[in-house]
Amino acid sequence: MTGKQTVGFIGTGVMGKSMASHLMKAGHEVHVYTRTKEKAVELIESGAVWCETPKEVAQTSDVIITMVGYPSDVEEIYLGENGLLAHAKKGTYFIDMTTSKPSLAVRIHEKANEQGMFSLDAPVSGGDVGAREATLTIMVGGDENAFQACKPILELLGSNVILQGDAGAGQHTKMCNQIAIASNMMGVSEAIVYAEKAGLNPEVVLQSISSGAAGSWSLSNLAPRMIKGDFEPGFYIKHFIKDMGIALEEAEAMNMDVPGLQQAKKLYDSLAAQGKADKGTQALYELYK
Repeated sequence: MTGKQTVGFIGTGVMGKSMASHLMKAGHEVHVYTRTKEKAVELIESGAVWCETPKEVAQTSDVIITMVGYPSDVEEIYLGENGLLAHAKKGTYFIDMTTSKPSLAVRIHEKANEQGMFSLDAPVSGGDVGAREATLTIMVGGDENAFQACKPILELLGSNVILQGDAGAGQHTKMCNQIAIASNMMGVSEAIVYAEKAGLNPEVVLQSISSGAAGSWSLSNLAPRMIKGDFEPGFYIKHFIKDMGIALEEAEAMNMDVPGLQQAKKLYDSLAAQGKADKGTQALYELYK
């Protein structure tokens, strides 16, 4: 691909809004659709073109990025009767940045190829901060040529963009990411509550442990929110539960035991049962508190 493409962006939520704005600032014409139009108002006021349906996005875009909630949403948007694959033009590039099922990524890839289109699964890590600062880690599955064609666009959104393998490999890599985070979030929550119960200043404790062997993105970015009682979502609990469910299914299919992941999902399920599914993942602290 050369020049500035028309980029369709479906799903302008907590992360998608920032990501779409980076594309606009880089000079791309951006066509947006999201189920709740209010979430796209800021982008529209900045010059994004509103589309009434995914079908309309498909008909007017060269590259289409999707960042939605669940695999069922991905399936409907790509494979449904009024979906992207049924209405996009030959040569369109699709980049699904939703955390979804590896098997679904393979299905979309195969269907796209049959129709002379290109598909990448490219889930991300970095939350609202990474989306806002364009420093996301982007894990990509798909063909090398399609990856190279889309890399300039992906590099507008993230600072760590790596092709992991064939279709589905991006999603499998994101499962590795979520498995690591699941146990890490338990450790971060326990550490902050321990510090408080020991009579320490948790903010000062963080100054020591964040840069040592215990350092992690979650410790640096989410522990301060825990301490402040800020549980607004950079990443929703309900979406993390979805991700952990996918990872558990994949692990079971590979006959793999994942006790840390199982325990983390139980704890987050408890939070959801308490009505906190729309809080950020750092709300796990409240359960330990």
